Amino acid sequence: MELKLKLEQLHQRVSGLKDQINTEEATKNAFVMPFIQILGYDIFNPTEVVPEYVCDIGTKKGEKVDYVIRKNEEPILIIECKHWKENVDAHNSQLHRYYHVSKARFGVLTNGIIYNFYTDLEKTNIMDEKPFLTVNIEDLKDSSIKILESFTKNEYNLETILDSAEAFKYIKAIRKEFENEIENPSDEMVKLLVNRFFDKPLTANRMVSFKEYTKKALTISINESISYRLKSALSINEKIETKVDEKVNLIDENNGLPKVITTVEELEAFQIVKAILREKITAERIAHRDTQSYFGVLLDDNNRKPICRFHFNSTNKYLEIFHKGKDAGEKTLLNNLDEIYNHRSELHQTVEKYSS
Repeated sequence: MELKLKLEQLHQRVSGLKDQINTEEATKNAFVMPFIQILGYDIFNPTEVVPEYVCDIGTKKGEKVDYVIRKNEEPILIIECKHWKENVDAHNSQLHRYYHVSKARFGVLTNGIIYNFYTDLEKTNIMDEKPFLTVNIEDLKDSSIKILESFTKNEYNLETILDSAEAFKYIKAIRKEFENEIENPSDEMVKLLVNRFFDKPLTANRMVSFKEYTKKALTISINESISYRLKSALSINEKIETKVDEKVNLIDENNGLPKVITTVEELEAFQIVKAILREKITAERIAHRDTQSYFGVLLDDNNRKPICRFHFNSTNKYLEIFHKGKDAGEKTLLNNLDEIYNHRSELHQTVEKYSS
C-alpha cells in the first residue's frame, strides 16, 4: 500500500525531528505540510492548499484557520494545527467555530502526529463533538489508512466518505465499549452471559466472582483466537517441528491465562523495525513471532533467519540484532523505542547478509 509506506516514512521523520521542533509553526512546516503532500495536494499551489484561510465568525473578524484544501475551487477540508506536544482533543471547540462558517464538509485538528477528522453526521453544518476518524502517525492502523485514502486528491469522493464515516464512527464507538467490557465487565454484561447458564440468584458476592470469571474468559477467548490465527499463518512456510518451542497459545495452569501475551510496546517496536526494513525489502518478507522469552523479527518467516529480537519482559529493555550472524546476536539497552532508529545500519546489514 503506497499510502501506508509514505505514512511510515513520515513517522520516521517525525520521530527523528520532533525533539527539535519547538513551535507550532515549525510543527506545520515539518510535519503537517508533508502529510498534506502525501495526500496528493500541491502545498505550493495557493489555490489548492490555502494557508491562513479567513473564517470570520460573527463580529470576530480576521479569524483564520491554518489550511484549507480546495478541489474544483471549492473548500473540501479545513485543517487547524497545534504544536506536536499539545493534546489535540483540548482544542476541538476552536475547529468547531471555523467549521460552522466554512463550506467544507470535513475538518481536521492535528498536532502533526495525531489527525482527528470531523464532519457533521449529527446535525447539518454543526461539527460533531467526536471525530469519526483518527490517524496516529505513531500507531498506524490499516482500517484508518483505508478511510484516509478517500481523502487523497485522486480518490476524493464526498459521497463515498460520508457513506463510510457513519459506519466507521459507530464501529469505533462499539469497539471502545467492547474493550471496556473486557477490561472491566459491567453488571449488565455479566448478567447477560451468566443468566444463560446459571439459574441461581446473582448475589453481590457472586456478582464480584462472576465479573472476574467473565474478564478472564473474554481475555482467554480473544488471546486464543489471535494465537490460532498466528499459528496458522506461521505454519504455511515452515515445517511444524521448527516451531514446537514457539507456540503462542500455551496456557498457564495456575491462572488459566496464555503464557505468551504480545504487548502493545512489542508491536510498536515491530512497526518501527518494519518501517526501517521497508527501505531494503518488501513488507511481505518481514514476519514476527512472540515467545515466552522474547519477541522475534524474522526474514521470510524463517526462524533460521533472525533479524532482531525484543527482550521487553524485564525492567530493562534490550534490542538484540543479528548483523554479525544468526548465532551471534548482539544486545543493546533501549531507553525508549525511538532508539531503535539508531540501529538502522545494523538492521540493513542483517537482511543484506541473508541475501548475499
